[in-house]
Amino acid sequence: MRPALNAQQLRDAHCHAASAADRLSADELPVQLAATPEWRVVNGVLERTFTFNDFHRTMAFVNAVAAVADSEDHHPQMLVDHGRCVVRYHTHSAGGVTHNDFICAGKIDALRLDAA
Repeated sequence: MRPALNAQQLRDAHCHAASAADRLSADELPVQLAATPEWRVVNGVLERTFTFNDFHRTMAFVNAVAAVADSEDHHPQMLVDHGRCVVRYHTHSAGGVTHNDFICAGKIDALRLDAA
């Protein structure tokens, strides 16, 4: 079993090319989730719902997530509504959730952009 990364290690880490060998196992996922407690794994995807007071704040968050995604070259699925954004990550090349997904989740958690 790979060691879990804590919240600070996730923020400091960077994504890398991943393969099926990097996919976290069913035993590793709950251990790694401890560093990102507001995220959950649903149907093989790491996701979190963020809520905001208005559309402007929601879009500012979406743009900040886009900057994180571009800097890590690891892009999420985002479902955007008036006052909320669902961010979903999984590593296509690995066929599941990897540390790359948690790295981006940790960086997004650090944004702290006026969520409601």
